[in-house]
Amino acid sequence: MLMKVSDHILERLRQWDVEQVFAYPGDGINGLLAAWGRAGDKPQFVQARHEEMAALAAVGYAKFSGRTGVCAATSGPGAIHLLNGLYDAKLDHVPVVAIVGQTDRSAMGGSYQQEVDLLSLYKDVASAYCAMVTVPEQLPNVLDRAMRIAATSRTVTAVIVPADVQELDYRPPAHAFKMVPSSLGVGRYAPVPSDGDLVRCAEILNAGEKVAVLVGQGARHARPEVEQLAETLGAGVAKALLGKDVLPDTLPYVTGAIGLLGTRASYELMRDCDTLLVIGSSFPYTQFLPEFGRARAVQIDVDPSMVGLRYPFELNVVGDAAETLRRLLPLLDRKEDRSWRETVEDNTARWWEVMERRAAVTADPLNPEQVVHALDALLPENAMIAADSGSAANWYARHLRMRGTMRGSLSGTLATMGPGVPYLIGAKFAHPDRPAVAIVGDGAMQMNGLAELITVAKYYRQWSDPRLIVAVLNNQDLNQVTWEMRAMQGAPQFEPSQSLPDVRYANFAVQLGLYGTRVEDPAEVEPVWRQALASDRPYVIDFRTDPAVPPIPPHASLAQITAAASAVVHGDSDRGSMLKQGLKAKIQEFLPGNGKE
Repeated sequence: MLMKVSDHILERLRQWDVEQVFAYPGDGINGLLAAWGRAGDKPQFVQARHEEMAALAAVGYAKFSGRTGVCAATSGPGAIHLLNGLYDAKLDHVPVVAIVGQTDRSAMGGSYQQEVDLLSLYKDVASAYCAMVTVPEQLPNVLDRAMRIAATSRTVTAVIVPADVQELDYRPPAHAFKMVPSSLGVGRYAPVPSDGDLVRCAEILNAGEKVAVLVGQGARHARPEVEQLAETLGAGVAKALLGKDVLPDTLPYVTGAIGLLGTRASYELMRDCDTLLVIGSSFPYTQFLPEFGRARAVQIDVDPSMVGLRYPFELNVVGDAAETLRRLLPLLDRKEDRSWRETVEDNTARWWEVMERRAAVTADPLNPEQVVHALDALLPENAMIAADSGSAANWYARHLRMRGTMRGSLSGTLATMGPGVPYLIGAKFAHPDRPAVAIVGDGAMQMNGLAELITVAKYYRQWSDPRLIVAVLNNQDLNQVTWEMRAMQGAPQFEPSQSLPDVRYANFAVQLGLYGTRVEDPAEVEPVWRQALASDRPYVIDFRTDPAVPPIPPHASLAQITAAASAVVHGDSDRGSMLKQGLKAKIQEFLPGNGKE
């Protein structure tokens, strides 16, 4: 029996060592589905509840494995549904390949059912490479290029295969005119800067007395080199959210996250430094970097298109983070004056003390900061952690300390709602032997997480470590937007847009054969974390948290906080009065000058 195009696609994916394809079926990929049956489900077809979730699971797989994620969907609506997850991958520079169906070639241009101009639709999200296969001889080249470009450019690519082409007999490209043969594999390479750039970089860093380093996900493979650089220069190191797992937070000079969700210690590091080195990060918020003219700055990034952004850098160095630092380190002078380092460490230690005190503040019924802070000390050192967008991301950024081989991620640039649970599904297929925890808000859980619990229940028995914990911060409010409205617009909560129904998330988990518990008593928070971490199956914890606990940014002024409290007073007199009386005292240590400004 001749191999069909659909058979060849799956065979080629196996040759690329693809083990899972996150997907949802439809008649636009019926040929592929039949080929999956003939191939004994290799690579494994992982059935999500929705195509967007399939794409987000592929993103989670790629983020936590370092390999290319692959997703698939039918034509028309299925292909459209993939887009949000694919944009999440593109904006966070994650390699994902989408394989999508299309109507038969004979129907194209005829306004046929589910006919969408996919080449135009995918032109932006898969701008690095998007191709439609119209004859068998285009394969394997099209698929190979999609896999290779996604991996090397850390981006999204797409392969569109009409339904009738999937059913054709496969014919390889011939040794002939206008044929394009192909080959497997990606050569490993690590670009390095010129010697001149390295010398200039060393001169700038050696001249600084108060060096600050900002690392992003592009420095993840350069942990030893970053640690050695920080020790040599006596520098403090802040982390962009996508780089939260680059360095362990147990190092005393690591100030934690930076930005709107960041720490006070990182804010002070950037405010007071005289020299800035950015490694592998495109952190977007200029206002959290040093004042213009105050600090000399250097950027190191492997992508030439991403240097020179966000800040007037004196020098832009293009090169792989680890290889560049290895060449740079011998040129650096050890700074004997450690007073700057001591200041950074003192500020960082004080920050963690503040976090402990904030977690101890009483709330009605639970303080979300207590919920996440209690998890911090209990996390296994090989845990994988995903945070959803919204106020949950604040507590993930500020309260969880990375250590050991922990990995963590969220939707950093797109900041889409709902990736927490599908990220962990992808992560568990990448590392089935590691525990995983998602911290999600109730809005995200209602949008995407509830349905994907069905996917968790469907597959968890395949994982050698079945622990996948979903912690829902259930405050019946779209809390991040509520507080942004209060702080930035001085507006009270607009309840029709912000209020959420109370859902029994744990009960739904139990109906699926998982474990679940609702927690409303602060004394039960730590015990239920321990119980979930010792569980023999996935566990959903419904934490009833207080929406009045504000996700205050480290740069917040007293005026902004007063405006927020006043907005609450206007919208809810009882809760607002409590805030107005007690909020200032509770958060004074966040403010410049300990609340005196």
